[in-house]
Amino acid sequence: MAVLKVKFTKTKRDKLAQILWILNWISVVSGIILFSLGLFLKIEIKKRNEVMAKGDINSVPNMLISVGVIACIINFLGGKICYDCSDANKFSRWKLVMLPYIVCTLCFTFCILVGALMCYAMRNELEESLYLGLRDAIKYYKDTDIPGRCFLKRTVDLLQIGFRCCGNNGFRDWFEVQWVSARYLNMASKDVVDRLKSNVDGKFLVDGVPFSCCNPSSPRPCIQYQLTNNSAHYNYDFLTEELNIWVKGCREALLDYYTAIMRSIGIAALLIWLFELSVLIGVRYLQTAMKNVLLLGDLEGESDGWLLENSFVETAKHNINIIKNFGKVNQISTVSGMSNPNTDVSNTNCGKNVTKSTIPAA
Repeated sequence: MAVLKVKFTKTKRDKLAQILWILNWISVVSGIILFSLGLFLKIEIKKRNEVMAKGDINSVPNMLISVGVIACIINFLGGKICYDCSDANKFSRWKLVMLPYIVCTLCFTFCILVGALMCYAMRNELEESLYLGLRDAIKYYKDTDIPGRCFLKRTVDLLQIGFRCCGNNGFRDWFEVQWVSARYLNMASKDVVDRLKSNVDGKFLVDGVPFSCCNPSSPRPCIQYQLTNNSAHYNYDFLTEELNIWVKGCREALLDYYTAIMRSIGIAALLIWLFELSVLIGVRYLQTAMKNVLLLGDLEGESDGWLLENSFVETAKHNINIIKNFGKVNQISTVSGMSNPNTDVSNTNCGKNVTKSTIPAA
């Protein structure tokens, strides 16, 4: 029994073909949108590539870009097919192409769904990439005279100012690294020498943060040095007073930023997937209705259209049997003498076996 069978008149078939032609062109636009969203996400990731560890975070934008390009091609072809399906004579040349086209389009719409879900699953990979990248960027913040690292100070400062954040997890991350370059340390100062000697690794660690961590909206001048020393500042208690530096970590700030972008892209991709699926269902109805009208031979009469010719269970069993028998087509029997049933083996005078084919009697 056919699944979701619908009866179509000639007028309904023509209207369905016209509507699907329009919808396929709209789908071409949706493909351009997918391509643009993937390109936008790739550019946004590229902007802050310096504070991200290498990983598979580009897999999502690359997939969206690929799916967008394929969507334009498939829907352009679908528009041409649906336009020709309004004429039964023109449909005959697409008759053998439509079913493979529908199967390929179904697989393609599944890729759109996967791309949409990947936008939500990307958060964990992105968080790990940001954590490792920001950790290294803060570690090499002071290396302004080393090739390959000289840009990190400017990158981190602009990042902290733009996203109103400080450090990786928070401002205390700066307490654990030497972020002041050694060429700016006064080695004649006893405090500097004592601080270097007091550290096992010989690092100059301070309870301070770079200027880019300062909050310009604070009414009090920025306190970026000796943050944990209450006696170093007038009327100051770092445990109770709200600090005039950014307390939010840059990893959290960037993660929130990219999560908002990917959530929006994911919703857009899901809507496009639903739209593509509805268009595919319409194309399936058109294909079965036009196929049946040709079988009936009455081009002006009514015909049935359906999603599946048989039930879901019967269709699944049929496809499973096709897959099972597919590998048996070219299978050769390993039993001796059974490779060809129409072959006789006879001995010659030379003692060699000669294979001789005979034609079986009708």
